[in-house]
Amino acid sequence: MDFDIKKFDEYRENNRLEVKKAKGGLPDSLWSTYSSMANCYGGVILLGVAEENNGSFVTTGLKNVEKLQKDFWNTINNGKKVSINLLNDEDVQTYKVGNDIVLAIYIPMAQRENKPVYINDNLFHGTFRRNGEGDYHCTKSEIKAMLRDQTEETSDMKVLED
Repeated sequence: MDFDIKKFDEYRENNRLEVKKAKGGLPDSLWSTYSSMANCYGGVILLGVAEENNGSFVTTGLKNVEKLQKDFWNTINNGKKVSINLLNDEDVQTYKVGNDIVLAIYIPMAQRENKPVYINDNLFHGTFRRNGEGDYHCTKSEIKAMLRDQTEETSDMKVLED
């Protein structure tokens, strides 16, 4: 997703953009959104932002951004919380919007050999997909399809006779 903080006022939540207030620290829902975006098309999560009733965004004012970033990196690198960290340092950026700081987390789409991306050390209850603005649990068949596609040569790569 091409995200430009200068267009902050034009954005709305969709299948590749999610906002979270994060007033009291990292929200628990951050991790299901990470899983769903990684398992689908990738996207951006903005912390320190709320969605108004009309769909527009407003900043909420993050407290102690350095601690928030440290907590984020500690958690995403904890295999008991997140199955795989797909991010590098450049994928987590801070921006000044008005008088507030916004933390943007850029999530790439996971390569098939890294899917499914799941949380809480629970493959069948911690794997999510993104539909519209929401994160939804994957079904067992969706998870099995991702596991099947991890192999070097997937079923749809094979050349069939006749």
